[in-house]
Amino acid sequence: MAKKIILITGGLGYLGGRAALAFSKNPDYSLRLGAHSTDDRSYPRWVRDNSLDVVKIDVSSKKTLNSACKGVDFVIHLASLNEVDSFADPQKAFLINTLGTLNLIEAAQNAGVKRIIYLSTIHVYGAPLSGTITEETVPCPRHAYAVTHRAAEDFVVAAGFERKLPGIILRPANGFGVPADPFINRWKLIVNDLCRQAVTTQKLILNSSGLQSRNFITLTDIIRAIEYTLFIPMDKCSNGIFNVGEAKSTSVFELAEIIAGRCKEILGFIPPIKRQQAQKNEVMQKLDYRSDKLKATGFSLLSNFNEEIDATLRFCKKYFKNGK
Repeated sequence: MAKKIILITGGLGYLGGRAALAFSKNPDYSLRLGAHSTDDRSYPRWVRDNSLDVVKIDVSSKKTLNSACKGVDFVIHLASLNEVDSFADPQKAFLINTLGTLNLIEAAQNAGVKRIIYLSTIHVYGAPLSGTITEETVPCPRHAYAVTHRAAEDFVVAAGFERKLPGIILRPANGFGVPADPFINRWKLIVNDLCRQAVTTQKLILNSSGLQSRNFITLTDIIRAIEYTLFIPMDKCSNGIFNVGEAKSTSVFELAEIIAGRCKEILGFIPPIKRQQAQKNEVMQKLDYRSDKLKATGFSLLSNFNEEIDATLRFCKKYFKNGK
């Protein structure tokens, strides 16, 4: 059986890197990673060690997209401007996150790609997130990162309805996990930040009361959901939109307590947790992020929280033990 050729846009990024490492272990796949540069001297070591194919992609350039999609069976679209940069430059976020997705869809259609998996975000539902959220909940994006992803979703759905390109949209909750390399700039994400703090300062400092409710999910489970939806029959997918989150949400403080407990196992000590005093009348707003629609198709989570936290702590110990 011929290998399935998979293009991962943003393949050198946080989720993209982890996805590439996971997919590279399957002999049935041939990977093509989209990146801004094809200068192999700047590639992270894991790319060179696994001899992965990297192609130049500029989502504003139809030429690079057409070339990248040529001969591809599936596209996993992860390339986007992150939250911080989207807040800083909404117009750039629109050009990359929304119009860039449309350009990619058109290139994939021209190339005869069989399916596209688009990674959106839980934040399309609004902010702050609370209450029960299902795929039937009306999106209400409040900032550029969420707005541009929500608009990109519509292009994916439209392509599917027009029978030009089947598409799946995944709305993952707050993904966390060890990155493929230490230079990926995602160390402000709460889990990664706390794990790094534990190694470098031997304490965990929260910039809030920690009462905020969040739905955290491991990168391992997000990647498993991506692979699963590559092959799920489209007649089981309704409009193709799926939430991807844990069955139970937790507060940021409870998360810090979990990480502190894992520190004892991995680092040999329990770091103290320091947090700000709760504001007057501040209470934790419960969040119930439902992934029942995806689970109903036969998908199940590993929910390997401890494994992912342990791996992140070990990673931080290896790369940041000198306090850097």
